[in-house]
Amino acid sequence: MDYIAELDKALKELNKVTGVSLELHPETEEEAQQALSQIKLLSSAYKEKYNKTHFLQSLMTDSIPSYNIYDRAARLHIAPEEQRILYLLETAHTFDGTITEVLKNLFPTQSGAFLVPLTEWSFVILCPLKLIFKLNASTDGIHQTARMIVDTLNAEALVHVRVAYSRTLDTLLDLSSAFRETSLALKVGKLFYSEQTVFPYNKLGIGRLIYRLPFSLCENFLHEIFGDEIPESFDEETTATVNKFLKNNLNISETSRQLHMHRNTLIYRLDQIQKGTGLDLRKFEDAMTFKIASLVMNYLHTERKTPNE
Repeated sequence: MDYIAELDKALKELNKVTGVSLELHPETEEEAQQALSQIKLLSSAYKEKYNKTHFLQSLMTDSIPSYNIYDRAARLHIAPEEQRILYLLETAHTFDGTITEVLKNLFPTQSGAFLVPLTEWSFVILCPLKLIFKLNASTDGIHQTARMIVDTLNAEALVHVRVAYSRTLDTLLDLSSAFRETSLALKVGKLFYSEQTVFPYNKLGIGRLIYRLPFSLCENFLHEIFGDEIPESFDEETTATVNKFLKNNLNISETSRQLHMHRNTLIYRLDQIQKGTGLDLRKFEDAMTFKIASLVMNYLHTERKTPNE
């Protein structure tokens, strides 16, 4: 093992987490090994005692024993039993300084909110419930705050972001379960409701059910509807037409008006869908079958393209 190289790496890490710069010149490999061990312990101790971000990241991944949480939270001056909401943000762009500054302006440190980076593309905001209702004094304040995050980042940082949010956490002991449910909400939301940008943990609808189904069961369901030739997906025009038709409760006149097309054109498209699938979307049962089949197809297609899934 190259202890000198490892020691240089450890010194850089120490500088990164503490701001302290040290120069060491061990004369033997044994001295380098001892110095490396001490520097790593020092970095670890600093992270544990002084770094709130590291503490909250560890809580979300169940890396801290529950009996130790209250003591460490007290040392970091984090109220362990304050009611909070966890917002999980994800974007296709790297979370750069501009995005971070916008979030800091929305949720300043003195407000009791914590901004916790996870990856280059994801971020967590742990927000006190009292701050949420201060920002949005309504019965739907939690959801409106999520919308505010999306709209503000879009307007001020010019980035498209998706946000999922959790139930109310009563203590820091709830953080890991809240993070799991919010991660699930974001994944299910992206898979089944890609036109949306905000995903509540408790409003995943049929997407939650489909996500839990085995691939084989999903494939059998599609074979029952389409036979041996299961389409990979429907074209964008068909999807947009069907979604608007369903949103308008199978109302042909209102759908054609909103799509800016002649009524007969919409009827023609519906006839073409019936010809290709055997489903008449003007009938409620067939419309629901088509919608569910579309969700299942999207789920299978996306999961098969995802590595290690």
